[in-house]
Amino acid sequence: MIEIVRIAVLSDNYVWLAHESVSGETMVVDPAVAEPVLAEAARRGWTITQIWNTHWHPDHTGGNAEIKAATGCTITGPAAEAARIPTLDREVGEGDEVALGGAVARVLEVPAHTAGHIAYHFADEDIIFVGDTLFAMGCGRLFEGTAAQMFGNMQRLKALPGETRVYCAHEYTQSNGRYARVAEPDNAAIAARMEAVDVARAAGEATVPTTIALERETNPFMRAATVEELAQRRAEKDAFRG
Repeated sequence: MIEIVRIAVLSDNYVWLAHESVSGETMVVDPAVAEPVLAEAARRGWTITQIWNTHWHPDHTGGNAEIKAATGCTITGPAAEAARIPTLDREVGEGDEVALGGAVARVLEVPAHTAGHIAYHFADEDIIFVGDTLFAMGCGRLFEGTAAQMFGNMQRLKALPGETRVYCAHEYTQSNGRYARVAEPDNAAIAARMEAVDVARAAGEATVPTTIALERETNPFMRAATVEELAQRRAEKDAFRG
């Protein structure tokens, strides 16, 4: 029901364009900039009707105003960060539902990277847009939250069905994987995944979306057994230069 297109912008951001074919509605997740998003929608003959923001950072909201001016779309985002996203039309929080045509997503509050960060989970479609909370083999830096919050996020996301496709907002897989090999040197799944990632990146190919099942096997932050272990790994990754 939902067709999702990846748009690479800036140095390593991904903006997601999601089209619900029955209603014809099209939604943008975290538009860092406007021009390539509007161009891709126009190329496909899609009309953007909504923007969904996961958090306030400018590389996730920078295109809001221009896309809204061009399309008249409605912008939804975290209520806890509304003061920092002045373009919002609808403020949402834990348990709220947002719809793209006939497809309904539930809002999950996943603070830590920012204080009010949210994710959008389409349970029936096995899709989740996670912004900067979960990455392929990584997690977001703890800019406004705690390791305990991120540990809770990882446990919550880990519990989703394994086939859930995870749409994150950056191409960080290769650098995350280099640290993952150090964090878990005996993890054969990480080693095998990195071989495929290195080939893909050498060819200029994207490595996301990922899946919950794959992250369970290869993500050292999702695999951390305790808050303390996650905190140690996050601190190590912040300083890692491998």
